[in-house]
Amino acid sequence: MPLLQVRDIPEDLYDTLSKVAEAENRSIAQETIVLLKKSLNFTQGRIARRKQVLAEIKKLNIPNVDSFPNPADLIREDRDR
Repeated sequence: MPLLQVRDIPEDLYDTLSKVAEAENRSIAQETIVLLKKSLNFTQGRIARRKQVLAEIKKLNIPNVDSFPNPADLIREDRDR
């Protein structure tokens, strides 16, 4: 099994992790693994949802999509007022 070592964790973060692990009756290492899995699954889920939304938008076949203004330019223009 691979080994992961993390250095220079802020003390307040370590204390919080320790308290959460104790409340869940886990070791700090076990709790860290659980939290990492949850975090990574959440991130992957968000990415999958974004891809799904983009695919649904492409299915709409909106005409003249290439002529739409760049949103960043619109925001910049509004801020410059």
